[in-house]
Order: sequence, then C-alpha cells, then structure tokens
Amino acid sequence: MKKLTLVLVEDEKIVLKELQEMIDWDKLGIELVGCAEDGEEGENLIRRLEPDIVLTDIRLPGKDGLEMLASAPVANAIILSGHTDYQYMKTAIRLSVFDYLQKPVDDEELEETLGRLAEKIRDEESTIEELRGEKDAIRLPDAKGNHTVEKAICFMKENFRRPIGLQEVAESVRISENHLSAIFKENTGINFLGYLNALRMNEAIKLLSTSNLNVQEIAESTGFPTPGYFTKLFKKYTGKTPTQYRDGS
Repeated sequence: MKKLTLVLVEDEKIVLKELQEMIDWDKLGIELVGCAEDGEEGENLIRRLEPDIVLTDIRLPGKDGLEMLASAPVANAIILSGHTDYQYMKTAIRLSVFDYLQKPVDDEELEETLGRLAEKIRDEESTIEELRGEKDAIRLPDAKGNHTVEKAICFMKENFRRPIGLQEVAESVRISENHLSAIFKENTGINFLGYLNALRMNEAIKLLSTSNLNVQEIAESTGFPTPGYFTKLFKKYTGKTPTQYRDGS
C-alpha cells in the first residue's frame, strides 16, 4: 500500500515534538514528510511537497493556519486548536477541512481521525483511477432503479456549484448520511465524494474550453473550496493542470 504524505504545521515546539514521536505514522500508512513552525514556512513547504494531508494549528506566527490552507494547494486538512471559535470553525467548514480537534489533542483520537481521513483519500484515489482519462468529460453512471439515489444525484447536479456535502444531500432525500453513503456506492459503483467531484470536474472542463474565466473563478463557480485544491484534483483526473489543459499542452 502506497504511503500517504503529511505536512505538520505547529508553532509549539513541545506539541510538535510529541506529534512527531507519539503518533504511529507507519501503522496509519502515512509518511511525515515535513514540519513547519509558522504559516509562511508551512505554505512554502506545502507548495514544494504537495502532501496528501496537512495537519495544522490555527494560531500560527505570521499567517494563521486557515489563511495558509486557503492560499496553498491543500486537498485534505485536519485542524488542531486550543480555542473554540465559531468564526474559525465556519471558515474551516468552507475550506472543507476534514476535522477540527481541540488541544490538547488525545493521541488516540488523532490517530482515529487520521485513519478515517486516510481511508477517505484512498477511496477517492480509487475512484479517480476508475474515472480518469476521458478527454472531454468523465462518464458517470446513473442509478436507475433506486429512486432515493436518483433524487440524490438530481440534487447534486442542481447544487454542485456551491459547497455541499453528504449531510445536506442526505437531508434532501430524508435518510441518514450512513445510509445514503452505502446505497450510493452500491447503486453507482462510486462513492459519494468521487461522484460529486466528477460532476464539478466536468463543469470545470467545460468552462476551461468555452469561457475566459481564470482558474480561481472556475474553482469558485464549480464548488471547490480553494483554487489549490481544484488544481491538484484536476491534475489527478486529467494528468494536466487546468492551464495546461486550456492551452492544449
């Protein structure tokens, strides 16, 4: 199993050392590839290493963790914070942060969260491998025969241009998140997030071919949390950055 990569950004040296040494990275199938102690250094490290996961404190010297995540190509992040601040949490949700853990963080809780995120990433990677390679559009299966999944897909097609998630779609069809997740995969062969990302990717491909919108505008108009995340995911699906795709290179 290929290891996932992680960058850790934490300004408290004691906490940084503890996380480096106490988390069983090998068991999780994660490689800790870099550490930073402030937001600027963290952003530079993320841009250089392009990790699968970023684990970061919010309150950092220079640039805070949320500003760093918004400006760097981050696909998956977990926030550590010693403060419960509604505005911070609201911004974290907008950036599609996977989880928001209170400090001092429990090692077992963090390992469990990292394990869930790793499973989600590997599931997503598997879906991308199944779907990638189409030049003009990603073919997505229908869910004929299952009315609930059909309604969920309809809702997703109507709303994917804004930030939506499994919870909102499940509420729209009046079933639990776990139930929707299970029947969605069973009836389409693709997990929920993979399907949602592919819908967004198809729209992005169309906009790159038919509009003059820049990458940031396309990311915003297709429901991706940041341009960096959009670019990283686009390259995974097509093998090219959005700019290369538009230029035909």
